[in-house]
Amino acid sequence: MRLLVVEDNADLVPMLGRVLEDAGFSMDHAGSVEDASLSLLTGTYAAVVLDLGLPDGSGLSVVQAMRDRRDLTPVIALTARGAVVDRVAGLAAGADDYLTKPFAPEELVARLQALLRRSGSIVDRVIECGNVGFDPATRDVVIADTPVVLSARELELLDVLIRRHGRVVSKATVEAQLFGIGDDLGSNAVEVYVHRLRRRLAQAGASAEIVTIRGLGYMLGVREA
Repeated sequence: MRLLVVEDNADLVPMLGRVLEDAGFSMDHAGSVEDASLSLLTGTYAAVVLDLGLPDGSGLSVVQAMRDRRDLTPVIALTARGAVVDRVAGLAAGADDYLTKPFAPEELVARLQALLRRSGSIVDRVIECGNVGFDPATRDVVIADTPVVLSARELELLDVLIRRHGRVVSKATVEAQLFGIGDDLGSNAVEVYVHRLRRRLAQAGASAEIVTIRGLGYMLGVREA
């Protein structure tokens, strides 16, 4: 599940990246209002972690622009200013939650998970397709009652497909889920990971399989007996 972290503190960004990766998220980073605005116009994110004090303006302008164009992506605002008036301003601009610096990384992860559950991005149950089970909250995968360990991008791919099992998922949607801004992608990058996950499912005895719908995308469905 990919997040956009908008933060200009060079010391804080690597720590956030490690914490979020450990929690099962992947991260794109923007350090200014301009970069954040471009990322949000060209990328798709499950949530945004947004510092309000940016070098070229207020993060409030970012969230206001999102809401003006009806982008409802959840936003957690970060700020060193903890006064009630500042929190109210952030929420009034369209932020969904507010966290005052300094904060415990565990609290940020917990707030993100709670926010994503409320928005429907994380559900409180295991998603199943055939004998494949995926827990969006813990990122655990079970196939034929046996835990299976997948790589980070294999997990991302399974996530986007199993949430929509039985439906076609476009290649563009898969690409946005798997790769971040600045990733050096080959022309067949998506196909490589689809092949890898398809092989992993088959090796583990999955009754679910990834079907390529030529010209449209991919679909996870239950293999016919």
